[in-house]
Amino acid sequence: MAGDSGSSKTPPPAAEDDEVPVAADKALHALGFEFTRIGAREVAGRLPVTDTCCQPFGVLNGGVSALVAESTASVGAYMASGYRRVAGVQLSVNHLRPARLGDVVRAKAAPVQLGRSIQVWEVQIWRADPSTEECKDLVSTARVTMLIKNPSRPEEMSTHEASIKKYAKL
Repeated sequence: MAGDSGSSKTPPPAAEDDEVPVAADKALHALGFEFTRIGAREVAGRLPVTDTCCQPFGVLNGGVSALVAESTASVGAYMASGYRRVAGVQLSVNHLRPARLGDVVRAKAAPVQLGRSIQVWEVQIWRADPSTEECKDLVSTARVTMLIKNPSRPEEMSTHEASIKKYAKL
């Protein structure tokens, strides 16, 4: 990922006129995060760094970076597991450089290990060049360990599954 320019961007499909747009992750959606790719081998997206995302000094809040990391890894793990329930059991984030108010950051999550009951994902968050949207400076890197739960899922998960599938290239 360090050499990846991040320039291949696949937008989510447009919602049909009579359809309410779905959010693959409600918390990220509320902050303005946009998924650009969802798959079992990569989840990517972008987030404009707004006042809502910043700590008092005008830089991206570390908690927001942690949310981006765990949420993107969770979406990828959910797909990679065949739409089984997933739960984050460990999150480690290193904050390397600031992203400032007005910047756009790009996130990319990729699996390190895809086991039947445990998955490990690496997530990198980059500050994007304003003119090209290419990844410029590594803002943070995270390692997320996910527990894959039994295949039976509650009824409310069917809505979430439909939401993820709407954005995913299957």
